[in-house]
Order: sequence, then structure tokens, then C-alpha cells
Amino acid sequence: MKGIVLAGGSGTRLHPLTLAVNKQLLPVYDKPMIFYPVSVLMLAGIREILIITSPEFLDAYKRLFGSGAQYGVSFDYAVQPKPEGLAQAFIIGSGFVGTDNVGLVLGDNIFFGANMSPLLQKARERAKGATIFTYHVDNPAAYGVVTLDGNGRPLKIVEKPKQPDSPWAVTGLYFYDNRVLDIAAGLKPSPRGELEITDVNQAYLDAGDLHVEPLPRGYAWLDTGTQDSLLEAAEFVRTIQHRQGLQIACLEEIAFLHGFIGRDQLLDRGHLFEKTPYGQYLLRLAAEHK
Repeated sequence: MKGIVLAGGSGTRLHPLTLAVNKQLLPVYDKPMIFYPVSVLMLAGIREILIITSPEFLDAYKRLFGSGAQYGVSFDYAVQPKPEGLAQAFIIGSGFVGTDNVGLVLGDNIFFGANMSPLLQKARERAKGATIFTYHVDNPAAYGVVTLDGNGRPLKIVEKPKQPDSPWAVTGLYFYDNRVLDIAAGLKPSPRGELEITDVNQAYLDAGDLHVEPLPRGYAWLDTGTQDSLLEAAEFVRTIQHRQGLQIACLEEIAFLHGFIGRDQLLDRGHLFEKTPYGQYLLRLAAEHK
């Protein structure tokens, strides 16, 4: 399976913060925002990742991640000339995906919870259909909403319903079989001029191939699209890391524990950042696994 991180857009809700920098490069406490969605794909065991961003920020992502060898993964890069919907990622990334299945995560979404990796790998290993992840929210009208039957099967999906009949919001994390490339290519723009991811999910629902994974109680799903939510995400990460002494979205740690890199590479990264708590964490991790 290939992975895509969609990190385009103009970040208008965060102006003036994003007048000169891509939203997904903003800090969420001690890391660039994009580390968090990339970590989700790595936790799923995905090692070939495409980052899609606006033309003016492409070089910044290449400087940040390079080839990905330091994490034992491979990064490719592509441009989204202008934001025309989430489903556009599959048109831009069709050559990268090829004949594989694909996972898509939005660059401004943060996921956190115990046993996240097995949950993600279960979705990755599903050979047919689509898997979406839902989250119980108290303001579902702001999101795409899925209604489930008594057995947890999806009945319908509605984008930002005025009167939601379900509290389950669709998060910015999706896994699809290769049919998604043809589905996305055949979409017509919505009234707001975008290729909607809800229409992709609806196509799988109509075919009886849409699987829904509700994130359990105790998981956190954070959207960082506004100043307040950006600050809340940073405070959340800081609190967890300070209380537990464990990093969230530490790409080197994930790579090491999943066998993508060895201890020597982990040490090299730790020494690179040794003046920071992040680097010191990597050095401690290496010392614990002699």
C-alpha cells in the first residue's frame, strides 16, 4: 500500500499566520504539523509516501524530509496547483499509486490513542473496499457525518448536515483499494467547485464496500485549522509528553520500533538534535535498546 499526505491549501482560516508559510509546516508544540499525519501512515506500516502541497512550498518539504531514508521510508513529492477538493489527491497521485491500494491522511489532522498501530494495520491489510475512521463529536454539523445501523454498518454519509442524525464525524484518514483512482477521475465538481471525498466514500457505500472504524473512547482526533484548535493541539501534545515522558509522532522512534531503521541510524538522529529534548529522547531510546 502507498500513502498520501495532502498538505496543500491556502490556510485562509489561519491568516495572517499562513500568509508566508504552508499551514502544515507550522509547529504543533515541538514538531512541524506534518509529522503527525506522516506518523499515522508509518504506524500503519506504509513506507512509500507522497506529499502533495502547493507549488511555492514544495522545496520546503523536500528540505524537511529529503528522500526519507533517515526514517527508512521513501518520500515522493507532487504539486496541487490550486485546492480543488480532497479527492483531487488521487488524480494528482495516480502515477505514484500505480496498481497499489492507498491510504490518504490530511496534513492538518492529528490522531492519538493506545494500540493505534494494530487498528491502522487492520485497515491497510483489507484488500478490497474502503475504510474510513469516525469520531464521536458534539458538533457533527461541522463535518461529514456517517449514520450506522445497529451492527455498525454504514447507512448513509452526509457532508455538513444542518440536522445531523448521528454524532459520528468522518475524520481525515482513509484507506482505499485501487478502484479509488477511477472513482476520483470520474467525479464531477460539487456546487462549491471541489472534488469531494464524501462522493468517493458514497461510491464505495453504494457498492457495499465501505467499512467504518469508529475510534474508541480515549482516542484523540484533533483538527488544527484555526488558531484556537492549533493552540489546543499544541497544549495537548505538550501535556501528554510532559506527563508520560513519551513523544507523540516521533518519526525516528516509529521507524526504529517497526524495524525501518537500526540503532545506529537512531543514534545518528539523536546526535543531530542532541541540544533539544527531542534529540535527547532519541538518545535515551537508543540506550534502552542496546
